[in-house]
Amino acid sequence: MSTPNSLRLFRWVVSLPLLFSAVIVAQTPAPSPGPAPTATAPAAGRGPQAAPVISPEIAADRKVTFRLRAPNAKVVTISGQFTRGATALAKDDSGLWSATVGPVEPGVYEYSFNVDGIAMIDPGNRDIKPMRAPRTSILEIPGEPALIHDFQNVPHGRVSLHWYNSKSLGHRRAMQVYTPPGYDAEATARFPTMYLFHGSGDNEATWVAHGHAHWILDNLIAQKRAKPMIVVMLDGHAVLPGPNTARNANTIAFERDLLEDAMPLVVASYRTRENAASRAIVGLSMGGGQSLTIGLKHSDQFAWVGGMSSAVANGASLITDPAALNRQLKLLWIACGKDDTLIKANQDFDTALTAQNVKHEFAATEGNHSWPVWRRYLADFAPKIF
Repeated sequence: MSTPNSLRLFRWVVSLPLLFSAVIVAQTPAPSPGPAPTATAPAAGRGPQAAPVISPEIAADRKVTFRLRAPNAKVVTISGQFTRGATALAKDDSGLWSATVGPVEPGVYEYSFNVDGIAMIDPGNRDIKPMRAPRTSILEIPGEPALIHDFQNVPHGRVSLHWYNSKSLGHRRAMQVYTPPGYDAEATARFPTMYLFHGSGDNEATWVAHGHAHWILDNLIAQKRAKPMIVVMLDGHAVLPGPNTARNANTIAFERDLLEDAMPLVVASYRTRENAASRAIVGLSMGGGQSLTIGLKHSDQFAWVGGMSSAVANGASLITDPAALNRQLKLLWIACGKDDTLIKANQDFDTALTAQNVKHEFAATEGNHSWPVWRRYLADFAPKIF
């Protein structure tokens, strides 16, 4: 059956716009892709951008290169726990300063740049030690085999941040809480609790970000050297510092916050075992003074008490009832480095405890007043409790 001429004409007219459009698309040249983007290509309306500064850069032989872009600086040095004294950086023609140190032994270290007399963090490094006034960056070199504070291929717990209004202090506070591997899966299980305190100048985040307390516990639990436990880390600065702020006033305020606000929040939020035998208290430096003061005063609430390089000005005053301490405490543990400025105070405390027949353990170890020592102390203390 033939198609009428009128119908063929109609179809041809209707197809003209589509045909015309196809021709236009085919004949229009594709837009030029332009130059390939580069790391230093300037953005529209901006001048040339410098390449990112890589610092620190860790080589296979554990030598570490630090870099800082400071074209107008006159003198730049770096100081850290991995070197003795300051190391000078050299400047190239672009204003980039650099220095290589090492090889550096595996560990976690603090370091700072000093630029024309001003101490500062490494702007190329995202890992900053949490402090009230941050001024140090973190260098981490894992061990081979892995060290007790290294991230290892084991089950891992969780760290949660809590903000709360402290009624006893009248202002907002923060705490970090570690729950062990398996906490969420074991819906009815209850766990013992360790209250873990930092030193002066640090805060509630330092034991995790710099001390690696969570990884230490993960590894100890995986090795079956420590019991699964909840770890509570508070901000030890309960009152704002000032020229007339005494440390004992801060400890008194911190004690109120701990007992009246923080501990009730932990009990309400986590599946804890609520008895003294399931509760430990320990800290370092200022936090060691706090843990010993509060723990020995409230031995009916804490059966496990420890102090690391503790700031104990008059430790003998903490012993008010030796017989009660011996009945209630399962462990009183103190440790301090032989090169620590607080070694004499801790030795005097050990002598006072011995004189009053208070059962305790005292360890004078190698090391000074620093985080490499305190990570080791946590790995020593955690297996002893619960």
